[in-house]
Amino acid sequence: VPPYAPFAVKAGQTLKVGRVKGAGLRGYLCVSGGFDAPSYLGSAACFTLGQFGGHAGRGLVAGDLLYLKQPNSAPAVKLPADAQPELSSAWSIRVLAGPHAAPDFFKPKSIEEFLSADWKVHYNSNRTGVRLIGPQPDWARRDGGEAGLHPSNIHDNAYAIGAIDFTGDMPIILGPDGPSLGGFVCPFAIIMADLWKMGQLAPGDTIRFVLVDDETATQAQADQEDFIATLKPPPERPAPANVSRDGVLKTTPAAGAAPQAVYRRQGDDNILVEYGPLMLDLELRFRIHALMLDIQERAVPGIVELTPGIRSLQVHFDPRIIAQSQLLDALADADSQLGDLHDFEIPSRIVHLPLSWDDPAIHETIEKYMRSVRDDAPWTPSNIEFIRRINGLDSIQDVYRIVYDSNYLVMGLGDVYLGAPVAVPVDPRHRLVTTKYNPARTWTPPNVVGIGGAYMCIYGMEGPGGYQLVGRTIQVWNSYRAHGHSELGKPWLLRFFDQIKFFPVSHAELMEWRRDFPAGRRDIKVEETSFKLNDYRKFLADNAESIAAFKDKREAAFAAERSDWEQRGEFERVAELIQESGAEAQETVIEAVEGETIVESPLGGSVWRVLAKIGDKVEAGARVAIVEAMKTECDVISPSAGVVKRIFVQERQPIAAGAALLGIETE
Repeated sequence: VPPYAPFAVKAGQTLKVGRVKGAGLRGYLCVSGGFDAPSYLGSAACFTLGQFGGHAGRGLVAGDLLYLKQPNSAPAVKLPADAQPELSSAWSIRVLAGPHAAPDFFKPKSIEEFLSADWKVHYNSNRTGVRLIGPQPDWARRDGGEAGLHPSNIHDNAYAIGAIDFTGDMPIILGPDGPSLGGFVCPFAIIMADLWKMGQLAPGDTIRFVLVDDETATQAQADQEDFIATLKPPPERPAPANVSRDGVLKTTPAAGAAPQAVYRRQGDDNILVEYGPLMLDLELRFRIHALMLDIQERAVPGIVELTPGIRSLQVHFDPRIIAQSQLLDALADADSQLGDLHDFEIPSRIVHLPLSWDDPAIHETIEKYMRSVRDDAPWTPSNIEFIRRINGLDSIQDVYRIVYDSNYLVMGLGDVYLGAPVAVPVDPRHRLVTTKYNPARTWTPPNVVGIGGAYMCIYGMEGPGGYQLVGRTIQVWNSYRAHGHSELGKPWLLRFFDQIKFFPVSHAELMEWRRDFPAGRRDIKVEETSFKLNDYRKFLADNAESIAAFKDKREAAFAAERSDWEQRGEFERVAELIQESGAEAQETVIEAVEGETIVESPLGGSVWRVLAKIGDKVEAGARVAIVEAMKTECDVISPSAGVVKRIFVQERQPIAAGAALLGIETE
């Protein structure tokens, strides 16, 4: 079937999709009228990690039936060859600076190196994010303070699709299935007109990022829309010269009760509003909430969505309806009207959740990280011991006590997918500060509880992550059964400014909770209350001395840990790991000897497990190896029965698609 051309389908025909050859990664099949799929949260798309949408919330399997809508009457036409998008193994992708670029987060030299490097696409990439291998960044600061030990750590803010997110020293292009909130810096974001290229980036491809300005991004989007309407290829336009590397669009200085406001570019369809200094301050979060309510009341045309972070508000807008400059003026005007929040009060439920301390799910997560990523990290083999050490606590029992004594105030939702809360203890003496995994985990089970920076998070679903793990709790997202405590009948359990209070349960008891709670057979305790800013200010004043003592002890331990890392070469070790993970994959073709079948890898990635050894007898269809790619484990099946005579790879070795894994002497 030729690409970019319509074709008629007859009853009884079969469509076979083979391996991608040449440039590109994904193929797309369009059907006149579209597929008839149910809508979930306003979309028919399938989010396989969240297990909802599309066809039963999962990928298609043999035997599935897909229903079609009524065909369109409009005739389909072939896309001319000169208008077909160019697929490549060496990509040029345009980006805008911001929100967190030079000079406050990266040194200018590092930004120039980023733009001049040929970045290699890592095999552990998928729709959540595309990992990149390239030069190590040169940071403009020593660490992230209360947000974490690594300089990439920041207080959580909302992400834009296409943002280039530095999770430690490794950049990741955040995809359409990526997290909506997180605590890492993003120096650049892909322009809307080039987002389609993310879907065709294959492991081993290279990318050269081209910095453009707002005017170029706006024109590129207009050209793309004209192309879709007319099918005529857009004109070639040169990249602008002397583009600013700063992501800041506007700054309003602090005045009276109002903190400094910084308006940062976040791609060509988002503005990130940040309040105050780079520190954890609940008052900044309350002001962000007040700003969000004011903007909602104004109903500014063109605003698509508002997403609050810890000290920031992401304003997602449609640039076809409202220009960036117009939106900036509207946001600055809203900020100027807020005034002092001395009488701020907001509903705040106390939500009691069971927590299985040091749950077996944590051990499985850490063990897998040690096998697949690194086994010498400072936080392994026990995240809890690492939390104790980096906070200067006397025993693990102190960590246990603080976690269960804390009231965690929910500051944001969606931190690691699906209603996952990012929450901070109301009492500063309960704020344990850690750093995040570097490199990050590629796998985390759902509903484990972790601490990153000064924040607690409950993972909403299976996926990557970096928080230091302490236990596991029940589901905070229930796709198809919204219980009585959920937000307005929606699938997420928690609300902004809820206070999470954990109570201890055993692993066996938690398994009963996890079985019964989603089905509505067991309920949680929820207390209705409110949070008053004036009362909180008085609490801080009354306990200022003990709060300061706790913080001083914590900061001393934090600094000692960082010094130890420097002496042991931890930061250099991470850089080596990232480069090793991007090593050239094996592409050698092995010739079979007479009577031998070569078992090939169906895709590029890393050898996770070799399940057979020389001399083993295997049956046709038996699993003989596991390849990890695109953050997924893929079984390699023996095509025939026989005896294993040769093994060509080692575990954790990067391989290319079609690489020879084993040689089997066939019966």
